[in-house]
Amino acid sequence: MSDDTPSPDQVPGAPHPRETARLFGQDAAEQAFLTAYNSDRLHHGWLLTGPRGVGKATLAWRIAQFLLTTPPTDDQGLFGAPPPPVTLDIDPDHPVVHRIQAGAEPGLAAITRSLNDQGRLRGEIVVDDIRKLGKFFGLSSADGGRRVVIVDSADEMNVSAANALLKMLEEPPARTTLLLVSHQPSRLLPTIRSRCRSLRLGPLGADDMQAALSQTGTDLPNQTGYLAALAAGSVGDAVRLINLGGLEIYAELIAILGTLPRMDRQRALALAEAAAQRGAAERFELLLTLIDVALSRLAVTGATGAPPVPEAAPNEGETLTRLSASPDHARRWAEVAATITARARHGQAVNLDPAALVLDTVFKIQETAGQNR
Repeated sequence: MSDDTPSPDQVPGAPHPRETARLFGQDAAEQAFLTAYNSDRLHHGWLLTGPRGVGKATLAWRIAQFLLTTPPTDDQGLFGAPPPPVTLDIDPDHPVVHRIQAGAEPGLAAITRSLNDQGRLRGEIVVDDIRKLGKFFGLSSADGGRRVVIVDSADEMNVSAANALLKMLEEPPARTTLLLVSHQPSRLLPTIRSRCRSLRLGPLGADDMQAALSQTGTDLPNQTGYLAALAAGSVGDAVRLINLGGLEIYAELIAILGTLPRMDRQRALALAEAAAQRGAAERFELLLTLIDVALSRLAVTGATGAPPVPEAAPNEGETLTRLSASPDHARRWAEVAATITARARHGQAVNLDPAALVLDTVFKIQETAGQNR
């Protein structure tokens, strides 16, 4: 893959998971894997699930590094069996670690979306990507060591690729561990899920989130409370919000909602035009996501009688409380959220002008606010 092509398994602006030195907030998942390893119950297939951006890929690379550097439990050596490992941490100067960082470890295969014949990143993992593993298994079997496969993300496999991987899970090569990263395991074949042991990773707490963000080298904003609320425990989402100005976009969105039901049309138009600028595709996608977040928080406010805490923007709590003061209001906001999401995705599919799509969305929100008066 060329240097200017984004890696499908890396958050833009953050280190690749194989380069991430520490994993924060996921001790339970790490210990669950170690317990299985130390009990000689190492399953051949592992499904790493949880929200996007909480460290699933980092854990997969840590497990791969651990397995490829740790002697088998049946290797007694000259002085007997070593004590059972209590951590996945490995000396960064280990030669296997260096090979992994260089992409030159023969015992490891990483499957992601590949490039098509035009040099563009495919939208899914195809069967040829999985079939390449046949050559990998053949080349690395002679040394008798472990082999590890990381699929990131398994959700992106098409049907043919999923069926090809299923055959490997049904008849796994000896001493092989398959690590499947999945943001939405419900999208996987039930037979794939049933042949894997699951490790569930949860959202990060505030302290772990700050530590993980510091590790990425990202410049943290002053409003870390707003960032924590919007990112919902996902480091990947937090990096994306920071890099694309998501805090400012959401603050402006809440400010526009604060003018409802009359609505400041000039501010709404400016927001729409910013989303339509050349090269702003990622910001446009983020804006649609943040609109969905705002509508969800409106629904929660009406249903529970209080706005979510902490606030995700200045004056958000006051605005949400005024616009969603009852369960009936909550129901309308939930309904309009579903409608808007469907219309927005359809508009994207038919290449509707982004500015027109945003204005249509804002006017639908204004209509709902009027009904809730």
